[in-house]
Amino acid sequence: MDNHFQSSKPIYLQIADQIFYRLVRKELLPGDKLPSVREMAIQTKVNPNTIQRTYSEMERLGIVETRRGQGTFIAEKAEIVDELKDRLTREVLEGFVKQMTELGLTKEEMVEGIKEFTEGG
Repeated sequence: MDNHFQSSKPIYLQIADQIFYRLVRKELLPGDKLPSVREMAIQTKVNPNTIQRTYSEMERLGIVETRRGQGTFIAEKAEIVDELKDRLTREVLEGFVKQMTELGLTKEEMVEGIKEFTEGG
């Protein structure tokens, strides 16, 4: 797991986002078990309390569920991946549009820039 954290966003949310991206990419599937808090803390090189907060936040969002004595699992909801993908896409697009607007680009220039970039031009 990537452990290069940005100072602009809490680490526990960045770790949750990493898990969300893995889920959207189908590297994790509904029903999969996540590493224990201790294992994840070692993998990410953060305090176990940070991982506990990550797991608690994901549980609050309905992304994971904790099974007493078994661990933390990706919730087995069919719509979870689609909802996450939509949310993450919206967040990325909002950030992109905001930055491009700050550069003074128009909507048309943004679209043209994306076309050129994706076509290798």
